[in-house]
Amino acid sequence: MQPAPSRLVPSRLVPEVDFDRDGRQTGFIRLFHSVDSSAFGFIPIPIVVIRNGAGPTALFVAGNHGDEFEGQVALCNLARTLDPASIQGRVIILPAANFPAAMAGRRTSPIDGGNLNRAFPGAADGGVTAQIAYFMETVLLPLADVVCDLHSGGASLLYTPCALVIRPPDPARLLPLIDLLTAFGAPLAFLAGGGNGTGDTQALAGAAARRGVPSMNTELGGAGMVGGKGLRLAERGLINVLVHAGILPPDRRIPVPGPMRLVELGGPDYYVHATDKGVFEPLAEPGETVRAGQPAARLHRPETPWDPPTLLHFQRDGLVMCKRVPGRTERGDCLFHLGTDI
Repeated sequence: MQPAPSRLVPSRLVPEVDFDRDGRQTGFIRLFHSVDSSAFGFIPIPIVVIRNGAGPTALFVAGNHGDEFEGQVALCNLARTLDPASIQGRVIILPAANFPAAMAGRRTSPIDGGNLNRAFPGAADGGVTAQIAYFMETVLLPLADVVCDLHSGGASLLYTPCALVIRPPDPARLLPLIDLLTAFGAPLAFLAGGGNGTGDTQALAGAAARRGVPSMNTELGGAGMVGGKGLRLAERGLINVLVHAGILPPDRRIPVPGPMRLVELGGPDYYVHATDKGVFEPLAEPGETVRAGQPAARLHRPETPWDPPTLLHFQRDGLVMCKRVPGRTERGDCLFHLGTDI
């Protein structure tokens, strides 16, 4: 496991908020960035801190990938409406963590191409994305008792709204994560084993694991838009996580409609990837149950319309968790991934 960076090297980012002050504070994390148009300027990463006395701290993050919007909206709403007097402890809200990517509506930063969720633990003297990761790992995560990292499928995938945790190497650490998922209250949740970046040491989930902080992610929808179902799930789930953490009182818990279905995301046979370029015709939709050998997609080539399409199949039984959104696809693009009941 990659070690946490040493605090002997301080982050170069400067927050305008005082993490130990009571009340609601809003401001920016200043990431100094010298460019042609602004020699001594900074990138203003927005942050909200809501605190009321001693108690646990929740770190809520969205915009880790800038083209995933449901979480950004949910955290904007929470930042405006959460009353400091109603909590005991602290809530740190980072609604546009990879700020350059969020402003561009892109998964990765337009400045350095950095994918924040593959940049941890970062570097104090690195590029823009590495500096953001380093600040989060060395300044924000040590303050946190629980982490919620709100994702969706972004511009390239559409998920049935769900939540997830990374299966830890130590089975004894799994139960608190399942409790966190249960508290969030998504009707569908999955355990990921890594291998697609979600469980890597370079992700925020991996950084939280290094610190021993329970963390969970979501996949709230995607397709480059704000889905109402995913947004409502996030808004309810965040309140329930605050109750679970002891930051909000038990009577603030919002009832969930039914039991959580827990599935797992396993190895390569859970995925369908494009074997060639073409126009992707999906033959299944998120939320459907499929069988091994069932047709999954056809890849058409309008440039040679007389050629038959390439037919792809699911390799195993499972629940369709997501599908690709753009019609044009290249070899290697993820078209679907499945989950299987635990």
